[in-house]
Amino acid sequence: MQITGTFIDEISHDIPHQNWGPLEWEKDFQHMKAAGIDTVILIRCGYRKFLTYPSVYLQKKYSAYAPPIDLVELYCTLANQFGMSFYFGLYDSGHYWDTGNLLHEIADNQFIIEEAWKKYGHHPSFKGWYLSMEISRRTIGAVDAFRTLGLQCNAISNNLPTFISPWMDGKKAVLAAAAELTKADGIEVAQHEKEWNEIFSGIQGAVDAVAFQDGHIDFSELDTFFAVNKKLANQYGMQCWTNAESFDRDMPIKFLPVKFEKLRLKLEAARLAGYDKAITFEFSHFMSPQSAYIQAHHLYNRYQEYRKQLLQ
Repeated sequence: MQITGTFIDEISHDIPHQNWGPLEWEKDFQHMKAAGIDTVILIRCGYRKFLTYPSVYLQKKYSAYAPPIDLVELYCTLANQFGMSFYFGLYDSGHYWDTGNLLHEIADNQFIIEEAWKKYGHHPSFKGWYLSMEISRRTIGAVDAFRTLGLQCNAISNNLPTFISPWMDGKKAVLAAAAELTKADGIEVAQHEKEWNEIFSGIQGAVDAVAFQDGHIDFSELDTFFAVNKKLANQYGMQCWTNAESFDRDMPIKFLPVKFEKLRLKLEAARLAGYDKAITFEFSHFMSPQSAYIQAHHLYNRYQEYRKQLLQ
């Protein structure tokens, strides 16, 4: 199964910034295109006071910092140039991470959706929306937030698709700042199915695709969890994508490019489960030939060899 989409992690929590400008980004889009990527997803348009575009609303409400360049305009323009689809990622105020209540993210994003569509909706590459609030289990306000914002995105953009990328609460679902790599109380697949059946029933019709992050469960559990995810997505009329993490959660240094063998195992599991699309978090840091991590250069080479085998 080939990776055909990637997040663009311009506003990150825990990964070093590469300080790229327009020339470096154009070169990376060239590398993405050469690797078969047709979809780029802005992981979030802003986090707390840091922004990817000069949002009048967020600068006024939160005294957010004016960015030195309008990156959303740049990404849409590059996506136009390289024939890619661009998905706009919503805003993260940080209130959800502080309180555990996703309802806090609704009001701001109702303004952001309107502002973003007015500024960038004319681009041919603007093809969808990413509801950027990340959850793993039943979370306060999650269904209401996804449903309210997903329906608004659909309505304002003539039904352009929306998607979410939750994580599975497995044994590797630990905080990035934690010293441990695993926890003892990873969720069982039956409980995962029960909780996500309830969530899907509440967001049906407002979310078009789900791309579960694949790095929080053990490699031996991929088949069972992936089968459940695909079954639930089919049941509720959603596409089932995989978010194939191209960084390694098994290393004491967080985070480095993943060993290719691990990435291949995850992609093969998604193929066997009948997933509809594979995206990754994320190409520019962990797979690009111009990444700050030299291991990413080699991962790109190994992945291109893998693609060549698949295309034969």
